[in-house]
Amino acid sequence: MCGACLKHPPAFDRTVAALAYTFPLDRLIPRLKYHGRLPIAPALGECLAQAAEPHSQPDRLIAMPLHPTRIRERGFNHATEIAREVAKQLKLPLDTASCQRIRDTPPQMGLKHDARRRNVRGAFTCSGKIEGQHIALVDDVMTTGTSLDELAATLKRAGAREVTCWVVARTLPPGDIQALVNNARAAES
Repeated sequence: MCGACLKHPPAFDRTVAALAYTFPLDRLIPRLKYHGRLPIAPALGECLAQAAEPHSQPDRLIAMPLHPTRIRERGFNHATEIAREVAKQLKLPLDTASCQRIRDTPPQMGLKHDARRRNVRGAFTCSGKIEGQHIALVDDVMTTGTSLDELAATLKRAGAREVTCWVVARTLPPGDIQALVNNARAAES
C-alpha cells in the first residue's frame, strides 16, 4: 500500500491489475474506448480473467458505469465489453443494472488527484440488492483510483461486504516503470 492509501484508505478492499499501463496497452485501450475497436475488448477481458482467477471470486461483477449521454456518444460501454469476457471466462454473473452514473462528469484524463476526486463525488447510485455481497468492479485502467473509489464507497453504503477492483491495467509511477524495464532487460540476458 502506498503512503496516500495508508493515510486515507480507499473504500475498495483490494485491486487486481492484469498489466501495467505501458506500450502497447496505452495505444490499444484508447482505440477500444474512443474509436470503437470492439474486438480489442475480449482480449483485454481474457488477460484480466487470467489475472483475477487465482483470487477470491466475487458474487458478481459490475462494470464501471458510463453516463447515458456518454453511452449514446460512443454506442457502448468499454468496461462492460471487457467485463463480458471476464464473466464468461470465470463463469460469474455480470450485473449491468444495479449501478448507474447519475452525473455526466468530464473525463478524468488530465485532472490532478484532488480535481479527479471532486469530479466524481456523488456521480454514482446503486439500486440493486447487494447487501452482504462481494462485488468486483471491472474497469480498463486505474490511474489514481478515484472513480473506482467513489463507486466502491457507493456500493459499501448500499451494503456491499467487500469491493475488489479488477482492472486491465494500472498506471505506474515513473520509477516503477523503469524498474519493470530493468527487470525485463535482466530477464532477456
